[in-house]
Amino acid sequence: MMASHALYRALKASKAAFGAWITLPGTHNARIVVQSSPHLSWVMIDCEHGLTPLNVGSAETIQAIAGMGSSDISPLVRIPATGTCSSTSWMIKSALDAGARGVLVPMVSNPEKVKEIVSDCRFPPAGRRGFGNPITHLAWNVSVENYLESANESITIMVQIENKEGVENVEDIASVDGLDVLFIGPYDLSLNLGYPPPFQDVHPEVEKVIQTILEVAHRKGKKCGIYCSSGEQAFRRAQQGFDMINVTSDSGAMSEAIASNLKAAVGQNV
Repeated sequence: MMASHALYRALKASKAAFGAWITLPGTHNARIVVQSSPHLSWVMIDCEHGLTPLNVGSAETIQAIAGMGSSDISPLVRIPATGTCSSTSWMIKSALDAGARGVLVPMVSNPEKVKEIVSDCRFPPAGRRGFGNPITHLAWNVSVENYLESANESITIMVQIENKEGVENVEDIASVDGLDVLFIGPYDLSLNLGYPPPFQDVHPEVEKVIQTILEVAHRKGKKCGIYCSSGEQAFRRAQQGFDMINVTSDSGAMSEAIASNLKAAVGQNV
């Protein structure tokens, strides 16, 4: 049996894959998110800005999701270190050993870093990832042999384009063999290009850059993802051809639901 997962199959079938950001720690929180909708393909365990620690925390969260049995949603991990750091290798190893179906590396700016990331995600001879963790295959619900045979193909490798240098080098970044997804972070991208963060709509000049990244990714045979904070935004991005789209976060959805219900409770929706 091949080690596979929902995001992998959606990207291979060229279907829009909708996901949610996990910013809060805890296995129960992750399970609630995963069970929230049949339209969910993946969740991103955010170890960069979220509250789940990479070591132990991400592994426990992934195991909690895998332990649900019927769930086929892809647990992904955004590592803490950015592409401007030299310390991403061990973080990628930790995330993949925890059972992550893919890793997202923020602030990647050049193709040399992408090649390093791809190598860190793959077992030899295709890369330099080490083998030996006793729980990784269990998180995938496959045998050790099956995991080793299919991990290089099944793991989704993602980098975030969210600074000026990354935009300038996007053609070369998208040309790297083994990279699966160019993922756009509109907030940091806007700030790094000198525009305000898009709490509502993205600045028109930033939108031009976003559309350029989308076009380059597809032209180079890669998928393109983007972070959205609402279903309405996500729908528009899907219509534009984005392949991997975040819809909401656990903390954001909880806050919005509480605010909406309290507004109704005091009669403000009447």
